[in-house]
Amino acid sequence: MHRLLITGHKGMLGRELVSQAKKLGHEVIGLDLPECDLADRRNAEHAILEAEPDLILHAAAFAQVDRCETESDLAFRVNATGTQNVCLAAQALNAPLLYVSTDYVFDGTKNEPYDEWDAGSPVSVYGKSKYAGECFVRDLCAKHFIVRTSWLCGHGGANFVETILKLASERDELKVVNDQHGSPTFVNDLAPELVRLLASGAFGTYHITNQGSTTWFDFARKIVELSGSKTRVTPCTTEEFPRPATRPKNSRLSPRLYTNAIGNKMPAWQDGLQKYLSERYGHDMSCPSPVIPTRQNLEYPIVVY
Repeated sequence: MHRLLITGHKGMLGRELVSQAKKLGHEVIGLDLPECDLADRRNAEHAILEAEPDLILHAAAFAQVDRCETESDLAFRVNATGTQNVCLAAQALNAPLLYVSTDYVFDGTKNEPYDEWDAGSPVSVYGKSKYAGECFVRDLCAKHFIVRTSWLCGHGGANFVETILKLASERDELKVVNDQHGSPTFVNDLAPELVRLLASGAFGTYHITNQGSTTWFDFARKIVELSGSKTRVTPCTTEEFPRPATRPKNSRLSPRLYTNAIGNKMPAWQDGLQKYLSERYGHDMSCPSPVIPTRQNLEYPIVVY
């Protein structure tokens, strides 16, 4: 077993990573704000070198996509400079580093799913700052993994599922964008795969999402169906829902290299959603409960009427 350091351990993905790593018998050290500012080189170096991890999983990020457009300095400070500092410490320890990246490093104009070797072409500040982090990982860490994922959902964090459940409890109709394509990914499926990959020694760049793809509209419609809500969900275009940050219309990621390297164990996104809702409501979703109001996060492409 390993001594595993997880940055961003208080976040939606980070909490699940801690849980999964402990289940596998790893000793876990967590770093997060406010105790450790990874963008402060001395602070980051001291904390990481003192922890002496065998492996580092870098999940900390400023991931509020629209806020990144207006707070670009903060986005690059956290996602680029913070990653640079983690990389320098990892290299000093000769410790393998796994960096969690995003589908937003692509512009979304490709007609097919993006492969791991496709060139990055981000169009938002968030995407550019995460791609800058990727560049630091490649340049500074000999032993590294870069994992791009998409449309993350998990318990205890603001995400698309919770947004739809919240709005469906309040509205008779929702309009949701139907021309952006991607793969919803559930953190309780992703986390064990990240820990498994990190311990594999198969260094490289990988795409890991739940299997299959959909649109935000069809994703929302499935959430409403499984939750038992009677809210109508109707499609609209991206142009009908302008946002500060440009979203890629094609966020589909091919898992080709990941499948070849260690085998793809990710379930279909529909299975991930059903499991998420079953855990949320505490029973089998074949008999769904009424929708429970939850916190709203309007980072997502939804028009409310």
